[in-house]
Amino acid sequence: MSNIYKVVLWNKNKKLYDKLLFYFIISFLLLFTALNFLLHGEITPETLIIRAFGILAILLLHIILSIGPLCRINPKFNFLLYNRRHLGVTMFFMAAVHGVFSIIQFHGFGNENPLVSVFTANSAYTSFLDFPFQILGFFALIILLLMAATSHDFWLKNLGPKAWKNLHMMVYIAYALLIMHVMLGAVQNETSIFISLMVLLGVLLIGGLHIYAASISKVENHKTEDWIAVCKVDDIPENRAKTVLLNGNKVAIFKYEGKLSAVSNYCRHQGGPIGEGKIIDGCITCPWHGYQYYPENGCSPPPFDEKLETYEIKLSGNEVLVNPKPNPAGTKVPPLNITI
Repeated sequence: MSNIYKVVLWNKNKKLYDKLLFYFIISFLLLFTALNFLLHGEITPETLIIRAFGILAILLLHIILSIGPLCRINPKFNFLLYNRRHLGVTMFFMAAVHGVFSIIQFHGFGNENPLVSVFTANSAYTSFLDFPFQILGFFALIILLLMAATSHDFWLKNLGPKAWKNLHMMVYIAYALLIMHVMLGAVQNETSIFISLMVLLGVLLIGGLHIYAASISKVENHKTEDWIAVCKVDDIPENRAKTVLLNGNKVAIFKYEGKLSAVSNYCRHQGGPIGEGKIIDGCITCPWHGYQYYPENGCSPPPFDEKLETYEIKLSGNEVLVNPKPNPAGTKVPPLNITI
């Protein structure tokens, strides 16, 4: 968390994260190269680079898309979120190497401009099986480029969390384009069904994780203008929260030091689930990137200026009731004392 922009802010965890990522990439490339020279001694360096970086990019993308649902399923995976943007930028560069070498290899030695040739070399646009799969990869790479170029917090701050999040949700469009790119390429150019089977397994894995994570993250949606009984005090773990959906807005109700406070569930950084975080040093701490907020007013501690909407709460016996109308972001609401 930072209130100023710097090119890189590495700490011990980030260094370890990036070091493991570097070792993984080097190990994969070395192993892939060795296996190909062993099994396909006639393979050219250009083809080897195209295949190695293409497979590596799609593998990294599957890992990236698995992190979100895995963290929903088990908070122990939250450490993977912390440097996910480094993983995404690295994946883009792997995909870019694959794309650039492919364009040079297959479109760079004719009379036509290589980029134009990508769109004109195969004109079977009305055919399903013979559709020019290269352009699907091209547009996927453009999306990944936009995401990599806007990954820094400078863009998050200036575009706003909602616009920035919507832009980066385009990763699913890129994923769909890449799956079609690989599948059509395999159908048109490969005799083995191994690639198609591996891609299908990857799609089933990603889809299954997202469906399962969504099924266990459901919260009851209360639609009313009156105070709403959402849970019992004992239902909320100490220094943790109970998340509910009130009139379409997710609200996190925290219990700490014999008190209750309720704030918006959406972190102002990247829309992280505040209710899945915990109270650390007196502050609600987002589980994604550690952004913090005071529970009584939803404000980040100085010098930071992020603010959450707050909600009024009261007790009816042991029942917790919440006013579904949010207060403006940063509005102080005295914590509800539950020790009396």
